[in-house]
Amino acid sequence: MLTTDQIRKRAGSWLGTEFNEQTRNEVREMLENDEKKLVDAFYQDLEFGTGGLRGIMGAGTNRMNIYTLGMATQGLSNYIIRQCGHNGIKVAIAHDCRNNSRYFAETAAEIFTANGFEVFLFEALRPTPELSFAILHYGCQSGVVITASHNPPEYNGYKAYWSDGGQVVAPHDFGIIEEVRKIKSVNEIKFNGDKSRIRIIGKETDELFLKEVLKMSHQPALVKKHSRLGIVYTPIHGTGITLVPKALKALGFRNIINVPEQDKTDGNFPTVKSPNPEEPDALRMAIEKAEASGAELVMATDPDADRLGIAVRNKKGKFILLNGNQTCALLIWYILSQYKENKKFTGNEYIIKTIVTTDLLEKIAEGYKVEYYNVLTGFKFFAELIRENLGSRKYIGGGEESYGFLPGDYVRDKDAVASCMLIAEIAAWAKENGKSLYDVLLDIYDK
Repeated sequence: MLTTDQIRKRAGSWLGTEFNEQTRNEVREMLENDEKKLVDAFYQDLEFGTGGLRGIMGAGTNRMNIYTLGMATQGLSNYIIRQCGHNGIKVAIAHDCRNNSRYFAETAAEIFTANGFEVFLFEALRPTPELSFAILHYGCQSGVVITASHNPPEYNGYKAYWSDGGQVVAPHDFGIIEEVRKIKSVNEIKFNGDKSRIRIIGKETDELFLKEVLKMSHQPALVKKHSRLGIVYTPIHGTGITLVPKALKALGFRNIINVPEQDKTDGNFPTVKSPNPEEPDALRMAIEKAEASGAELVMATDPDADRLGIAVRNKKGKFILLNGNQTCALLIWYILSQYKENKKFTGNEYIIKTIVTTDLLEKIAEGYKVEYYNVLTGFKFFAELIRENLGSRKYIGGGEESYGFLPGDYVRDKDAVASCMLIAEIAAWAKENGKSLYDVLLDIYDK
């Protein structure tokens, strides 16, 4: 543990001209007026772990800023060069709605180009699963997304991906960590990039991504028949607003009700205590809108749109929140039932769940004679398994109890865009069969 004097000396090193004026002013203010904040900002280094960086934004070695992000990006760049050489390297970058996310994304882009890489940078905020798609589509060796998922507003983060579109796993994760730890000074960061190496991507990539998402539909005709199904959707101020409504409309839904206050992109998340679809308060405004409009389904996505929460009407017509296990059970059951109904099974399909996710998924898979895998917590292990099985077995769905789901292998991270679309389709299927989503869930339990 550093002493106060050591912390002050460490902070003093951030007053040099290699740091920008805003950073120097913030450090000076802490040195002079706020020792408690100073200690928290400098008592340790913000650790680059197997999932990347995540921390409170601000000046300091223990904060998320362009210097800690820069060291992570330079370390990642050094590792990519070590693994892939100097030539023809491509990296994709996306970001969410959080404060400074665009600034951090552009800073990372500059550093990558300064290392000689070509960068595919999204024009504005986009869902995390689209970053995974972009890595695969553009043949990138790596990628990063700037997001702190559902953390409080003062946080931001940095997640690293590899060429398979999944978050980095062994041996790459530890190799990257080793390279990041080798960066001892901000002077080692190549900040002066080459803007000619940055390719801005947007609508064309959205269309390609949505094309793959729509392929996950099993009953598009039923959707058109029940196109007026009432659906309230909220992105909770996040990236879902860019693609979830488009996916629902593209499939055929015509009665999508928004929550205007939460459609506004805002890294301060002013309408919720936490932008986490696992929290009841995050869906409160959407449920109120559904009750007022007579809608049958409520869906919410987290700020980077890789997880979803839903609310459905029970037997008494009151909205209840489903947990991640229940939502996952609905999705797995529907995919397997549709594969059977449409005679799509070839005998090599499989699903994935994590070891802490409900065993009900195993029972559903056994009921349809489909193989299932249990993996450690984290969708990076889904991506690893999908990669290992490419060419021999077909992944058709999988999820976890913490509200994440992926219905196909077009991306290698959880995808709330496609999951929202599928949940809405299940609601249409249920309506066609005289049921509600709540009834379908009870049927699954009965079975």
